[in-house]
Amino acid sequence: MTAIQTAQDLSAPPALATAESLLLAPAGLRLDDLSQVFAEIAAHRADYADIYLQFTRSEGWSLEEGLVKSGSFSIDAGAGVRVVEGERTAFAYTDDLSLEALLAAARTTRAIASAGGSGRVHAPIAVTGRSLYAAIDPVASLDADTKVAILMRVEQLARAADPRITQVMASLAAEYDVVLLARADGRISADVRPLVRLSVQVIAESAGQRQQGSSGGGGRDGLGLFDEARLQQLVDQAVHQALVNLDAGPAPAGEMTVVLGPGWPGILLHEAIGHGLEGDFNRKGTSAFAGRVGERIAAKGVTVVDDGTLSGRRGSLNVDDEGEPTQCTTLIEDGILKGYIQDSLNARLMGVAPTGNGRRESYAHVPMPRMTNTCMLNGDRDPDEIIASVEKGLYAVNFGGGQVDITSGKFVFSAAEAYLIENGKVTRPVRGATLIGNGPDVLTRVSMIGNDMALDPGIGTCGKDGQSVPVGVGQPTLRIDGLTVGGTA
Repeated sequence: MTAIQTAQDLSAPPALATAESLLLAPAGLRLDDLSQVFAEIAAHRADYADIYLQFTRSEGWSLEEGLVKSGSFSIDAGAGVRVVEGERTAFAYTDDLSLEALLAAARTTRAIASAGGSGRVHAPIAVTGRSLYAAIDPVASLDADTKVAILMRVEQLARAADPRITQVMASLAAEYDVVLLARADGRISADVRPLVRLSVQVIAESAGQRQQGSSGGGGRDGLGLFDEARLQQLVDQAVHQALVNLDAGPAPAGEMTVVLGPGWPGILLHEAIGHGLEGDFNRKGTSAFAGRVGERIAAKGVTVVDDGTLSGRRGSLNVDDEGEPTQCTTLIEDGILKGYIQDSLNARLMGVAPTGNGRRESYAHVPMPRMTNTCMLNGDRDPDEIIASVEKGLYAVNFGGGQVDITSGKFVFSAAEAYLIENGKVTRPVRGATLIGNGPDVLTRVSMIGNDMALDPGIGTCGKDGQSVPVGVGQPTLRIDGLTVGGTA
């Protein structure tokens, strides 16, 4: 058991029937027809093969200068056929879901395989699973007028919050993603994946200064998630951040104690540490954590998990993009490295089990090991006690952008909202603070872990090798000793 509450397995949703109606029926296909595609592949040797079919309907609206200036709507469908032998992968994709196009893609992937396959094709077996989110279409959950009204309400709330707010920008996005995955071992799985997000950005001006604040939220839900209370919360957060930065002074520079707030600051954990724990980097020996399973890599009390089973969260999946059920994988336990995030290819080559982390951006991409919801679990310290323990330092509540070098673990992150800590109290706001460090090193500098673990509001998107996927992060309040701060003072 972890400190994160996970959803219980429910009766299987009608995902397979939905996938068949959207992906197979329009092309005159049945599940049994996919066996012909595997027969083309089975004529040659292969360690693994799969067919990934996807239907995606997405919509986006944006507001600026008091007007909803743009709206977009798109529908995309296609299939990717993948064959793996050893470390080699052959992949072909098509936006034509006819049997002829799938067979042509399968013949293309045989190029890497050796002659002399078994020719045997497994009968398809449908696999049922959990239901972590409702199988709904968020694009159709509200009409266009209501979607526009949500953005206009954001504008009204932000303008009313403070006369110094001079600009309001907001965007609303919804996606309905239906996937059907068939594997050469006969396993058939499907998933219906709703996803929504609302982003808010405001500009505050006073005495010739201009500062911005931002917020956002979302998850695997319908657009009804953004009710009046949620809109007010997101607007208040963005306005607060802008006004704090308007009054902020220059950030100090140098090595100091840094306290990270709960929730979204876990993005530092995701970038500086999480990527280094993905299986492909470790199999190839390019990660700073390669070959260190069983070693102490973090301070005592540091436990990090990647959990794809959290109900309704942005990074959660019922099954990954290889048909494996997602799970809660303990990566670091009490400071000891326990294992890595794995897809099927890297797990097989490393002699371990997949962890349900094989993810791809779309049918036109190959899967790779990716994070879902990466979190540091609770410690036993009260957050106020952590602040009170710092004589002089920085309290980073929210983060903007950042970057990391996977090989070395070095990172740079900018704080979007930060304050000085003086004599155990949070005092003046500062702007322009950047945190500079090394992922493996920063884990050893964690000296106090709060009991207030929180998840991010549902805004994370992770990029890797040109592919973007939705993710989540989380952590409690943390005290990190001796971290380098780049400031503007």
